[in-house]
Amino acid sequence: MFVMITEPQLEEMIKAAKDEAKERKFKQSFEIIITFKDIDVKKGFAINEVVQLPKTSSPAAVCVMATGDMSVKAKAANADAVIGTDELDKFAANKRESRKFINKYDFFLADTKIMPVVGKVLGQLLGPRGKMPVPVPYDAPIESFLQRFRSSIKVRVRSSLSLACKIGDESMDDKDLAINAYAIVSAVEKKLPNGEKNIRRIMIKTTMGKPVKQVQEVKKKFA
Repeated sequence: MFVMITEPQLEEMIKAAKDEAKERKFKQSFEIIITFKDIDVKKGFAINEVVQLPKTSSPAAVCVMATGDMSVKAKAANADAVIGTDELDKFAANKRESRKFINKYDFFLADTKIMPVVGKVLGQLLGPRGKMPVPVPYDAPIESFLQRFRSSIKVRVRSSLSLACKIGDESMDDKDLAINAYAIVSAVEKKLPNGEKNIRRIMIKTTMGKPVKQVQEVKKKFA
């Protein structure tokens, strides 16, 4: 029987994963793994959500596709990349470079004015990767969009009974990692047909470490 997990429980799992992790020559990430039950994946079960993490150590890479005033403001806000229609035209003639470019960024934001061009040039590559740009109205504050997506992560699963996503890295405090993990669990639960009843198990692991499972046993006392 699955009982909805709490932040303190997640923190204990994170501590256990840290204790078991061997020292590496690189900064390891922490991942949460959620497995599901009682869901018919043949009926097109999918989750494709952007979840804003309360705590972050390294911001997500965000590319803005825009021209004119939005392009200027995106550059001023230090977007990781800002490209316009000229660059998009170049990608249209070079699929290999297009793939390399797409893989560099976690999220794409696009001025609604050039969305048709983006879809035509990069849609076939962005769509399957779950990276289709988020449309941004021409008069919207691009700075606010950038701030939101820099602290967000994509939670995506399609026709599968499990998902895994990053919640931070080993430089972060255990409590902050637990807060992020709980945000992911809460967001996923809301997208399941029967909420927490569809969650089989939750695990935490480092990049190279073994998964630490949630203790699920519940003892009922009878009078």
